[in-house]
Amino acid sequence: MSDHEPPRPRTRRKQDVLTRLREDDDLWAATATAHDEPCLVPLSFLWDVHDGHLDRGTLLLCTKRNNPTARNLTPRGEVRLSLGHTRDVVLIDGTAEAVEGTDLPTASADAFAAKLAWDPRDRAAWIYLRVTPRSVKAWREENELADRELMRDGEWLV
Repeated sequence: MSDHEPPRPRTRRKQDVLTRLREDDDLWAATATAHDEPCLVPLSFLWDVHDGHLDRGTLLLCTKRNNPTARNLTPRGEVRLSLGHTRDVVLIDGTAEAVEGTDLPTASADAFAAKLAWDPRDRAAWIYLRVTPRSVKAWREENELADRELMRDGEWLV
């Protein structure tokens, strides 16, 4: 007998992921050096919605430009992000690009500052990282593993 809830339909999982992207403040960002040495750090983020559609957006993070996370993103830009805990996982693989605070659209910088009560755009030591999701997986328990893939090649599957 299992005490786990039944698996959520994939459409519900997508909605749960979008809620987390909108409401959570922090995530784990994993990068690797050119020699494949891993780096895992917590960073605050904003789900920067495009054209008013909640399911179309990028993740906007910020870190010091000399931190390993920022250095590891050049030249490949590959990053894995994780939201949630071990019983409610969201894994996002994406491509990150560095964006100077002066080059960030005002609306994005204002939204980041408003959500996180912190505005680094005029601090030379800091750089924004804009992550475009390529894949999204979400699951809570073993019974959701089979259908955990919600996005592939940047396109939602549900």
